[in-house]
Amino acid sequence: MTRARIVGIGAYAPKRILTNKELEKMVDTSDEWIVQRTGIRERHIVEEGEGPADLAIRAAQQAMERAQVTPEEIDFIVVGTTAGDMHFPTTANLVQHRLGCRNAGSVDVYAACSGSVYSLSIGAQYVQNRKYRTVLCIGAECLSRITDFTDRGTCILLADAAGAAVLRPATDDNGIIDTDLYSDGRYGELLIQPAGGSLRPASHETVDQRQHFAKMKGNEVFKVAVRMFGECAERILKNNGFTAADLDLFVPHQANLRIIEAAVKRLKMPMDRVMVNVERYGNTGAASVYVALEEAWATGRVKPGDLLLLAAFGGGFTWGAALLRW
Repeated sequence: MTRARIVGIGAYAPKRILTNKELEKMVDTSDEWIVQRTGIRERHIVEEGEGPADLAIRAAQQAMERAQVTPEEIDFIVVGTTAGDMHFPTTANLVQHRLGCRNAGSVDVYAACSGSVYSLSIGAQYVQNRKYRTVLCIGAECLSRITDFTDRGTCILLADAAGAAVLRPATDDNGIIDTDLYSDGRYGELLIQPAGGSLRPASHETVDQRQHFAKMKGNEVFKVAVRMFGECAERILKNNGFTAADLDLFVPHQANLRIIEAAVKRLKMPMDRVMVNVERYGNTGAASVYVALEEAWATGRVKPGDLLLLAAFGGGFTWGAALLRW
């Protein structure tokens, strides 16, 4: 089977930066407490009038330029997002139209922070089975829009950004070797946006109770996330005849530095082979793996022939991994 290969990568974060010092004025917290608990020092936040599609387009344009692909050549667009611009049209529809991808189908994938790996896996399947030649995979988030800035457990974490990857058939043995996707709805209440859907549409009651914001039980999420990270990483490596020692770079979802460090410890990997930028971006949800991968590539940490492992987890719970040869 022909492998799908990333031929162009892009990322974009809003210009506005919200620092820990600014958060100290908004909620009962401190820079020291945030850094100790999360590793985060600052995060990017959208301005009024900006939405996920705006960020997605900027990231996609960079990825397409690097891939030397025109809008007309895009066959399919898959966007991972947690809080799309609206229920419909989808964010993918908005991106398709505004990029001028006249020949492309499009779809949103709602897998919370796992939207990066989920979108990449879906896009890869279309290329591998030769249904489409050129697929644009995107993760785009404006999580600040569903953040309760009176809740220090979530407002110190969530942020906004977008990342994108252009997939095409590989002409050699490089490319996406395998992807694994998982979910377990038993953990849904641990990380949830209770209202805003058709079950609990907007009302005075839901707004007054702040039910349209993300709610998280941090300690429980931490325990499950570390296990998910470790298990799916170990499984995909084993299933393809590799060990963590074979990896040139591990690119995890940038949720929290403590979660990353715990997962890396389980894999018995040195931190110098792990891409970490959570300090400057915070948790950008479905965008985070793409944003981290783009930075790794742009700074020379990813070279042709390198073996990479991508992994993410998110509310639902959903989680997954992708193994690829760059």
